[in-house]
Parts: sequence; structure tokens; C-alpha cells
Amino acid sequence: MFNPLRLEFARKRRGLTKKELASKVGVTPRSISMFENNENPPCDETIKKLSLALNFPQPFFICDDDIEIPLQETVSFRAMSRMSAAKRDAALTAGGIAFMFNSWVEERFTLPETDLIEIEKGESPEAAAMMLRQHWGLGELSIRNVIHLMEAKGVRVFSLAENAVEVDAYSLWRDNTPFIFLNTLKSAERSKFDAAHELGHLILHKHGAPVGQEAEREADQFASALLMPRSSVLGSTTRLVTLSSLIKLKKNWGVSLAALAYRMHKLGILSDWKYRSFCIEMSRKGYNKTEPEGIERERSKIWEMVFSELRKEGITKKQIASDFNVSIGEVESLVFGLVLMNMNQLLTKSSPKKNNSLHLRLVE
Repeated sequence: MFNPLRLEFARKRRGLTKKELASKVGVTPRSISMFENNENPPCDETIKKLSLALNFPQPFFICDDDIEIPLQETVSFRAMSRMSAAKRDAALTAGGIAFMFNSWVEERFTLPETDLIEIEKGESPEAAAMMLRQHWGLGELSIRNVIHLMEAKGVRVFSLAENAVEVDAYSLWRDNTPFIFLNTLKSAERSKFDAAHELGHLILHKHGAPVGQEAEREADQFASALLMPRSSVLGSTTRLVTLSSLIKLKKNWGVSLAALAYRMHKLGILSDWKYRSFCIEMSRKGYNKTEPEGIERERSKIWEMVFSELRKEGITKKQIASDFNVSIGEVESLVFGLVLMNMNQLLTKSSPKKNNSLHLRLVE
């Protein structure tokens, strides 16, 4: 039977209003409302048109199972004023696809268990970041790959590359499993900081929905302290700090020039006047748009391992998509920018075989 909730899901995933979808299908906006409210289910021919317009297979709309979607109040979007409702909904429904894919993978593989920390209410972001470093045995070392580290500790990392380019990132807990969704179209340095920022939300705001700019500032403070430990930054700083020396220093921690300058300012290494001067110079040289001497983009280790094992078992991306009735493009967009190898190279075999559960062990 036709599932009206799945029609609403597909429409929001494509960022369409009811009026826009109605125009594509050749019906009235009132008809779309009736379809979604289950007042008058569409006929088979109309379902076919909806399938073509929304790029979802027809079986997607006649599946009994509803799709779990991240609730808006459980995530934090930093740029709400610049983000349309359509982009917000597209980002949240991408999370719904990720939930289905993650469940599909967990039926076949044993993924790393969650290993984050619990903090007391009111703990400072700086202290929480240091507690996590201690828990993970990082000391004052720089984190070369945040995504690899988080995946090894049970965090599921997915891409928001399609339909949500205005969204920085978001995170949430689902059944005691932490999820992070990253915009992989941004610079490597910004994406790395975003990952640490969202990790901050997961730890600082686990027992309360992250709301408002104060929560965002706390997550930023956590990310700065996690990526650039206080004693490490203080110990690496020379007496004379120039923009050129900052460009060399930022490579130690794999952060942006702006993030390092801000951290040094907060630690008292740069005076207000010096920090403002650096900001002006960075803007004049275009470093706020193009990062000087950028780092290599971080990739996912866990998804490359998963797809490589699936290839050995003869599981194609077409089969993955058909297992939960979505397009191949939806599967690809989940790891866009996170998997270095081409998906066509990763999943090229056919004649699927029965694959046994595989334990994936990730080591940072």
C-alpha cells in the first residue's frame, strides 16, 4: 500500500515544495497535500510520475516501514538565518538515509563500539576536551586525522555534500550511537574543525538539546582545545609571531590559519591589536577564502573498509540501494568526499555471495 510519509520524505529530500512537486507531476498542490495526508492515495500511474520526479524507485513509496528522521530540535544548525527550510529538510532527510544505510551495514559487519566520555553538567569545554584527550591517551599530540580517530571510537561519520551545501554540519545521538554529518565540499581544514566541533556537541550537550549561540561557542571552544592543546600551542610559539610563522605552525595541528590565530589570541599569545592586524592581513591576502598551504582532506577509513569487503563478496552499489529502495546516487552521496576510491571501482562485481559478519578494527 502507498505510504504517504515516504512521499513527504522524498519531497523534502529533494528540497521541493508541494507546489513545485505538483508542477513536475502534473497535478494540483492540493492533490500533493491529499497524498501526503493519506486522504486520497495516488493511482499507480501517478506513483510512477512521482517516482520519476523525485528520483526514488517506485517500491520506495509502497513500503510499510517508516523512515526515522533526525528531529530538528535534537541537532544544531549554525547558520539558520542563511539556510532555507528546504535545505534544512534536505539535510535532515539525508540523515534518514544514513540511518537506513548504517543499519544495513551493522547487519553485516561488527563496527567499533562507542567510546566517548560522560562529563558533569557545567564542565568547561576546555576541560572536557582535555578529559577526552586523556581518556583516548592522546596526551598533547596533534590529531592527524580526526575522522579516523572518531570512527575508531564508534562515531558514524557521513557526508552532507548533496542538497545541503549551506549546512556546515550536524550531529546527534541515536540509540546510544553518535552520528556526525559533515559538509565535505568545504576546505579540508574547515571540515576537520567542523568534525571536532560536532564531537563537542555530542559530549557537551548529550543530555540536553544544543540550542543557541552559547552552545555553538562552547562547541567551538571544545574543538579549539581538542585540536590545539593549550600547552602544545604555548610550547611551540616563538617570541616573534608573524603571519609566515603562523602558516608554518598551523601544519602542526592541521587547522586553518584563522583557527590558529584565534586560539593564540584566546590563550593570550596574541594581543588584541596583533590579532586584529593578522585578521586584516589574512583578509587582504584572501586567506579567508583560500587556505594557504592547505592540508590533505581527511577520508573515512571505515567506509573504505566496508566497501572493499562488499566488493570481495560481490555486493554492488545497485544491490545496496535496492535493499532499502533508494537510488544509487543516495548511497554515493552518503560518503561523497569521505571515500577516496571511486565507488565504481569499489563495487564493480556482480553475482552476490553470502557474506559473513566481519569485525572492522580501526586504529588511529
